[in-house]
Amino acid sequence: MELLKEIGIIGASHGWVATLKNGVVCLQDDLDLPDTDPKHIPLPPIVTLPHCQTQIVTNISMSSSSPDDDEDCIVAVKFLGPQLSLCKPAQRDCKWSNIRITDPSFFSSHVMYSKRDEMFSMPASRGHYIGSWDLGRHMKEPKIQMLRLPAEDGIPEMTEREWQRLESCCTKQHYLVESLHTDETFMLKWYTESHPIANNTLNLWDHFLVLKIDKEGNAVYTKDIGHLCILLSKSEAICIPSKSNRKVKKQRLYVERAGVWHCHDRH
Repeated sequence: MELLKEIGIIGASHGWVATLKNGVVCLQDDLDLPDTDPKHIPLPPIVTLPHCQTQIVTNISMSSSSPDDDEDCIVAVKFLGPQLSLCKPAQRDCKWSNIRITDPSFFSSHVMYSKRDEMFSMPASRGHYIGSWDLGRHMKEPKIQMLRLPAEDGIPEMTEREWQRLESCCTKQHYLVESLHTDETFMLKWYTESHPIANNTLNLWDHFLVLKIDKEGNAVYTKDIGHLCILLSKSEAICIPSKSNRKVKKQRLYVERAGVWHCHDRH
């Protein structure tokens, strides 16, 4: 972690690592092989909108894996707070398009690029709706999709007491992820409960819920994601077929710093 802080890593997407130093975001395609000649793409200096901050980054997302030669590739940097910044690195006159988000429910949300909608999307803090932005007509006013979430009794095998425990958790994080192979959208809800124990340490309890969201906004709790697996890091969530990588198994959630979870597991 100290190395990551020292070199200013703020996230990764599509195999590119992003760093932020002295107000400049730089994309690099390889940090693990020092003997190679990795590509470096410095982006224009970040412009901080009034009453916003650009020092703390929530995450980054990219619309494709070719920011160096795809003129339509968009890089999105979501800062903690109201600012979302977009740019197209491969364009000659590359510059940031800065968006001020007015809804506080998105201030701490993680951004994801939806290939299906061709927009950058974020779940609201309670996961009740999704906001989507682009460089066109939804740059100033996001496209909002309200979600029809299942009632408490729509979550199988969960008692009212267990549901209340989830609702009382100290942190609740929501992540959107798309499967390009099945054309499905999922929302991963991550609940964390912490209790202090000896030696100034915390005992953490994690619980995950996976919701499948259709195009009309109907969200259904599911323990079956088929042959897929979901990988969640601090940067982004991705959904891949298990057969595409021998190191992963179907029906699993691979969560950075929290381990591996089976979709059938309750906690």
